[in-house]
Amino acid sequence: MRISVPTIPTSLLAPTATAPPILKTAAVERISAFLSPGNAAVLTGAGVSVDSGIRAYRGANGRYMNLDYKPILYHEVVQETDEGSSFRQRYWLRSFLGYPSVRDALPNTTHFAIAALQHTSHISRLITQNVDGLHNKAVSSLHGTLHKVSCKNGHVVTRNVFQDWLAHANPRWSTFADELARTGRKLHTNPDGDVSGPRCVFQLEEGASYDDFVVPDCPACLREHRRTNIHKPHLIFFGESISREVKDRSYQDIELADRLFIVGTTLATYSAFRLLKHALELGKPVLLLNVGPTRADAITPGVEKISLPSGSVLRDVVRALTGSRAAEDPVLAKFLSSGVVTPPTDDTDDQGAVEPRAAR
Repeated sequence: MRISVPTIPTSLLAPTATAPPILKTAAVERISAFLSPGNAAVLTGAGVSVDSGIRAYRGANGRYMNLDYKPILYHEVVQETDEGSSFRQRYWLRSFLGYPSVRDALPNTTHFAIAALQHTSHISRLITQNVDGLHNKAVSSLHGTLHKVSCKNGHVVTRNVFQDWLAHANPRWSTFADELARTGRKLHTNPDGDVSGPRCVFQLEEGASYDDFVVPDCPACLREHRRTNIHKPHLIFFGESISREVKDRSYQDIELADRLFIVGTTLATYSAFRLLKHALELGKPVLLLNVGPTRADAITPGVEKISLPSGSVLRDVVRALTGSRAAEDPVLAKFLSSGVVTPPTDDTDDQGAVEPRAAR
C-alpha cells in the first residue's frame, strides 16, 4: 500500500508564491469588511494553536519543520501482526511522551477571538482540522480528537485514563516523563501529540528502544474473556478515510454559510482543500489568513490571502466589528481579555535526526 504524506506542490513554495506584505491595520480592515455581513464559516488548522505552545507541522516557508517527519499510517497501527505490534509500540511511546504538552495547553487569543465572533454571529460555523480540543465551540472536527481512545472492539476511555494505563505498564518511561515535567524540559511535539524526534530521548535513556515499550491489553476486553492491545485515538490517521457523516456535515457547513474564512492552515490535506474547492464551486467569497505558502496559492482569482499570524490581528478584528459593545458586553469583554500567548521555544536538539520506522 502506497500512501504519501500530504504536502504543498514545490512550485508553490517559492517566495513569489506568497501573498504581498500588508500592514496590520490594513489587514484588520480587510478581515473586518469580509466578516461584517455575518454568516461566515471558518476553517482552522494547526497555525491557530501555535500561541498555545503547540507547534505547527510546517514553518513559514511551507515545508515540514521536522524534515524527517514519518507519521504512523492507519493500516500500520491496526494490523494484527508482529509488524503492527512494533508500529503500535513506536506510536504509543511517542504519544505517551508527547500527549501531556497537548493535554495541558490552554486556548490562546485566536481561539477566544473566534469564540467572540461566534458570540456576535459573524461566524456561524466552525470547522477545524485540529485534534487538540482547544476550539471548544467547534461544530465540525474534520480529523477527530486526541482526548478519547478506543480498542479494536469498540471500548472507549478518555485519553487521561489510557495515559495512566501506559504509565502503569511502563514504569521506566513513566519515571522519565515525570522527570521531564519536573525539570521543564520540552520535547519537540507535533500537533497530534506525537514526539517528532525521540532519538534524543534514546540518548538520554541509555539502552532504551521502542521494543521496551508495553502497550497494555484492554481491561474491558479481558473481562469479556477476549484479548487485544490494539488501541487507537479518536483521530484520523494518514491513510484513513474521514467518515461520511463528518464529510457531509463539513460540506453542509460550507453550503449554509455565505462566505469562507480560512485561518492558520496550508490546506495540504485534501479533506480541508476540498472544502475550499466546494466553496469556490458554489461562488462563495474566500479569505485566507496564514503565514507562508498554501495549497490554495495557485487558485487565482477566487482566494484572497493575507500573510500574517492570526494572533496579531483577530482581537482587533473583533473590536473593529463590535465597537463599544466590546467593552459593554461582559461576554465579549471576557473573550477579549482571555487567551495565552506562549509560542513554542525554538529548540533544535532533535532537528535533522533521522527517525527510523519500526522494524519491517
